[in-house]
Amino acid sequence: MAKIRPFRGLRPPVDLVEFVASRPYDVLSSEEARAEAGENEMSLYHIIKPEIDFEPGIDEHDEKVYEKAVANFEKFQANGWLKQDSKPCYYIYAQTMDGHTQYGFVVAASVDDYMSGVIKKHELTRRDKEEDRMKHVRINKANIEPVFFTFPDNDGLEEILSKTVAEQPVYDFVAEDGVGHKFWVIDNDAVIAKITALFEEIPSMYIADGHHRSAAAAFVGDEMAKNNPNHTGDEEYNYFMAVCFPESHLRVMDYNRVIKDLNGLSKDEFLLKLSENFDVEFKGGYIYRPEKLHNFSLYIEGEWYSLTAKKKTYDDTDPIGVLDVTISSNLILKDILNITDLRSDQRIDFVGGIRGLEELKRRVDLGEMKMALALYPVTMRQIFDISDSGNIMPPKTTWFEPKLRSGLIIHKLE
Repeated sequence: MAKIRPFRGLRPPVDLVEFVASRPYDVLSSEEARAEAGENEMSLYHIIKPEIDFEPGIDEHDEKVYEKAVANFEKFQANGWLKQDSKPCYYIYAQTMDGHTQYGFVVAASVDDYMSGVIKKHELTRRDKEEDRMKHVRINKANIEPVFFTFPDNDGLEEILSKTVAEQPVYDFVAEDGVGHKFWVIDNDAVIAKITALFEEIPSMYIADGHHRSAAAAFVGDEMAKNNPNHTGDEEYNYFMAVCFPESHLRVMDYNRVIKDLNGLSKDEFLLKLSENFDVEFKGGYIYRPEKLHNFSLYIEGEWYSLTAKKKTYDDTDPIGVLDVTISSNLILKDILNITDLRSDQRIDFVGGIRGLEELKRRVDLGEMKMALALYPVTMRQIFDISDSGNIMPPKTTWFEPKLRSGLIIHKLE
């Protein structure tokens, strides 16, 4: 059962929230963060990407950079740009993009739940990225940015969401990318107790986005527990900050592929090989979007094709084998194009669904890529099934949008 608790959030005053809030650290480069922060000394980038306070080119993993993050974090608090709530609270965070709004509970999630598997993963993590985030959490003694969880729908929690968001939010703004952000504070003790109890009914929570941040936060908490001879289990470091969305609130977007060459094949030879395992249908010059699971969209030499995997080319009983990313990886990328390692092969690149199929077309039309392959989005049920089975999804499978805004709230470990 999921164990959560409220916490004393460290937050910007209402009149400063738009100055402080930023995109997450891992969706933009140092140069982009430097440009976005500009002359704004209150931008959270000074904490989550503190290399922007040095000359361009500095190694973002330099000790001086981590130390600058700590100094800036202390400065934000000393200047009143971040203030801590007087009592432990839960919070609700809403994001609106393209007319769709998703509501999530901001909670302190349990390190023990992560370690024991109550909090479930569906992606592999890289140790170097974990180490970077661990160092950031450890040196600041805080979860500066939240992780993104989802959980099976729960009527009781949905009722609390509905009642809370009917009230006036404490934050309400639209960021420069057009995404709307609203934020509510739940400080009523009875409601807090009810939320805690309702989450205890949930067998598992699932990491939607932020696998490296989740691992780093949990590992640092576990590390602090082992280093404390007086550890009781009630310390703040036994928890880390997460925004937890009911599954029905979320939209999983497609995660598409662009490939540089056809492995020595002509277009006709490539299409002929595809026809062995797919029903290939010419769609013409207009953008074609996959219509269902096991249906793919191919763009090559100015033309769109529908590819539908033939029966018996996949196993419906295999939670990994039935994924479209697995089908396309095995039957197209590996068998025909000899692309076997999605993490390292330089002949392939990946395009998140937020950019649209127009971006696939653009990159092929420019001659940068030879072909593009669009996939039907993974379903939330597939993510749950794979996580529950203990399996790991292939690389570049899920794309969640919008990303959580950083800087609305911070969780201190002490």
